[in-house]
Amino acid sequence: MDISEPKITRDRILVLEDERFNADNVCIVTGAGTGIGRATSVVAAVNGLTVVGLDINEEEGEKTVGMARDLGGKVHFIKADLTEDHQVERAVEDAAKLGAVKYVANIAGLQHIDSVENFPMEKYDLMQRLMLRAPFLISKLTIPHMKKSSDGTGAIGQMCSVHGHICTKNKPVYNITKFGLRALAQSISAEGGGKIRSFTISTGFVKTPLALNQIPAQAEQRGITQEEVVRSVMMGSSRVKEMMAPVEVANQFVYGFSRFSNYLVGGDLLFDGGMLRTYCAD
Repeated sequence: MDISEPKITRDRILVLEDERFNADNVCIVTGAGTGIGRATSVVAAVNGLTVVGLDINEEEGEKTVGMARDLGGKVHFIKADLTEDHQVERAVEDAAKLGAVKYVANIAGLQHIDSVENFPMEKYDLMQRLMLRAPFLISKLTIPHMKKSSDGTGAIGQMCSVHGHICTKNKPVYNITKFGLRALAQSISAEGGGKIRSFTISTGFVKTPLALNQIPAQAEQRGITQEEVVRSVMMGSSRVKEMMAPVEVANQFVYGFSRFSNYLVGGDLLFDGGMLRTYCAD
């Protein structure tokens, strides 16, 4: 079992024919320095969009720019701390100078494991600002640009999780923010008249640094191999025992943005390997 982060190769990228997928239209992607944010930046760029990637990590963000360029796409990177309103506002203003802002992928996030009674409030505040307040603010700032575009349409994808459907112990703030993103997507869609759409993507574990970095410690703590951690601990409830690749999640964002998803209005794309909706009496 390969538990390293997979490379993004052209043969794994979903490329769709859509007249709106052109260099005049801008797609903003948060968390563009690593993992799903990086993959979504690259996939959107390969689909012909002008991508503006936001991340606090400038070095990794510039690597994303290079990866997209190598595959024939264009990503502009803007260093931004999404917990600072003025930096978010500036980033959206700069993105709008490059074309019509039509798409947003709110992906940036972090994790902290602790019980409700022991959860540090400073970590609560950080996660709320990054994972729920920032997506709300970016949506608030970009919707007017979408309405002013030539056809008045746009789409905002929110990176959710199975934790936007169920709650597991010691992840209370992660659970709260993911449930909140589903409410945000539905709220935007309720107001959007079918022209400004929002949706969520809910996955199980994905091969990102955030997830992969937890594996060695869990293996040592439990006295099992890293492969057993993935198969039995992380993927224990999933019918598919292999973690998703970031590019597979990125493909769902592009599908959700495309003309093929006109009826994806406040809905959720659940790609969890059968974790939530199947039953197995193992």
